[in-house]
Amino acid sequence: MSGPAWLYLHGFASSPSSTKARAFAAWGTARGVAIDALDLRVPSFENLRFSAIKARVREAIDASGGGGASRARAALIGSSLGGLTACRVAEEDARVCAVLAMAPAFRLAERWRTRMEEAAWDAWRRDGFLEVDDHATKTKARVDFGFVEELERLDAGYPDVRVPVLIVHGTKDDVVDVDRSRDFARGKRHVRLVEVDDGHELTASIPRILTEAEAFFAPLLGPVPRP
Repeated sequence: MSGPAWLYLHGFASSPSSTKARAFAAWGTARGVAIDALDLRVPSFENLRFSAIKARVREAIDASGGGGASRARAALIGSSLGGLTACRVAEEDARVCAVLAMAPAFRLAERWRTRMEEAAWDAWRRDGFLEVDDHATKTKARVDFGFVEELERLDAGYPDVRVPVLIVHGTKDDVVDVDRSRDFARGKRHVRLVEVDDGHELTASIPRILTEAEAFFAPLLGPVPRP
């Protein structure tokens, strides 16, 4: 294979057509690589399962091998939940060669439980669903308690990622505290943390993110195609 598969992993309540996904698709096209933005609302948004999300990413890596999954390699770009997913898949799958994570949602279940009042957490468990804002459809939607219950088992502590990792995180992020990324990056020579003056969506920082991506992914990119 001439290069890795390039996969974009969107965040919680987001979609493959998010602003950052489209920005990376255009960035890839300009450099002669196709970035596949995966739909990670699996098996559905209401019944999300982290195990199904990770399986979807591994299936995409398998498919990129052209029938020889063992030959496939992948560079993963993820936002929030997608950033966490990218790191967890990289932890388990040696075919992942690099990860760019934007505001990765490390220890997500723990953070939800800490932020929610105990009564609200118990109500979610009792009722089975929590109403949230669905940023993809601009409507209210429900998320099954089974999602966070599974996350508590599958996302304990920080991922043990051994490949190069670039993290971009906003210091004004009020959804995922930048301290989570600082803790993850501390003492790791293969992890670079770039802090920007931005919130969780990182929309204002997209030009900076793409510039950082250019340098980070340089070993995996060929010459920029001429017009």
